[in-house]
Amino acid sequence: MSDVITSAVPFEHPEQTGPLDPHEINPKMASDIAYWSKALSVTGEQLHEAIRIHGTHVGKVCAALHTHKPR
Repeated sequence: MSDVITSAVPFEHPEQTGPLDPHEINPKMASDIAYWSKALSVTGEQLHEAIRIHGTHVGKVCAALHTHKPR
């Protein structure tokens, strides 16, 4: 019985190379923060701040970070 319950619970795979949802950033998942920080060339702190202000939609966060980057 515990095998059924365990297999029904989603978990992160260590070999996973991308986000679980390519359109939303989950700020509670370290793997999402690491992936999107690297993809957007920002620190995790900068990414969290952008998410706090603009929400979790990748397009909005990307646009906000792109317009606020120093030239």
